[in-house]
Amino acid sequence: MAMLDIEYVRGQFPAFDEPSLKGQAFFENAGGSYTCRPVIERLTRFYHARKVQPYAPYEASRLGGAEMDEARTRLAGLLGVGEDELSFGPSTTANTYVLARAFAGFMEKGEAIIVTNQDHEANSGPWRRLAEEGFEIREWKMNPETGHLDPDDLDDLLDEKVRLVCFPHCSNVVGEENPVVEITARAHAAGAFVCVDGVSYAPHGFCNVGMMGPDIYLFSAYKTYGPHQGIMVMRRELARQLPNQAHYFNAESLTKKFTPAGPDHAQIAACAGMADYIDALAQHHGIAGDAASRCDGVHQLMRDHEAALLQPLLNGVKGRNAVRLLGPDQAERRAPTVALALSHMKGEAAAEQLAARGIMAGGGDFYAVRALEALGIDPGHGVLRLSFVHYTRRDEIDALLNALDDIL
Repeated sequence: MAMLDIEYVRGQFPAFDEPSLKGQAFFENAGGSYTCRPVIERLTRFYHARKVQPYAPYEASRLGGAEMDEARTRLAGLLGVGEDELSFGPSTTANTYVLARAFAGFMEKGEAIIVTNQDHEANSGPWRRLAEEGFEIREWKMNPETGHLDPDDLDDLLDEKVRLVCFPHCSNVVGEENPVVEITARAHAAGAFVCVDGVSYAPHGFCNVGMMGPDIYLFSAYKTYGPHQGIMVMRRELARQLPNQAHYFNAESLTKKFTPAGPDHAQIAACAGMADYIDALAQHHGIAGDAASRCDGVHQLMRDHEAALLQPLLNGVKGRNAVRLLGPDQAERRAPTVALALSHMKGEAAAEQLAARGIMAGGGDFYAVRALEALGIDPGHGVLRLSFVHYTRRDEIDALLNALDDIL
């Protein structure tokens, strides 16, 4: 397979031509990526020419509705799922709260949900609150030294009372990729459904959710080069069983029954630009096949490029005095979201010092309060988080390492 053409990639992102961003390297992509040109163009066109109520017979409305439908169709194709299995919502957090209400109306009191202490709060808090309503919440704990989630530990929590297992594809501070296929198979064998928070992994390549097997897969478009929307895959069999959370007359529509808020027409339409971008990368790099196959090929290109840049960063920070690297120190085991606990400096202070050196990074707890506490880190002290995606270049990694030498 060809190597990723990094200059072609960067040409698809107007941010790299923005004068106010010149001379700065972006390392807080886990908080939200730059937006690709096709998304911006589609969003602009919608607001210019389609900003009417969609699905009416007049032309502007018909075209607006068609663009919204296109987004669902093409994203479902990339993810290897049916069109009626993909929904949009205002954010992944909001989508998860709606899901929690649906499960509260589906489960019997005393039945159990498994959550982890590795998660961002969005895939933990909404489920944990169900304990107040008589449901049992069981915590799958990560290793307090390494942050690793051991699938064997999950087996000790599974029994006939468990209806749902919730875990992240990867943590937004630990970074280790969890084996979704294996964990899903274990949960399904015990009769439980599976909800995967893909927010921190999806920026590094859309996965074939249909092949991986979870019943629910959630991620955020603003972290995958798109607009601020939450995207939810729910497999048809589960969606039909859960109670409706929207207007009563939408109960039979799987794409509407878990989205009670009115849809953001323009942002949904613009999500098709993410598929435009993946297809453009596939064509440029000679990757053929159906939508899911092209997406898989692009995913591998992205991950190979990221791994080649990630290992020098990991090598540059592991073993430093007063620096604790969270998660694995091998690039092939993790996403390029690198959190550092600094004994002599708060995360926010470190990010501020990096900003003065042209490095855009983040510091704090990143809503992973439970994860930091489980690792013995004071959330108030926080961590420095350095996160990048496939449009990052090697010279930016070098600039980051030089800046880290200055402040560490």
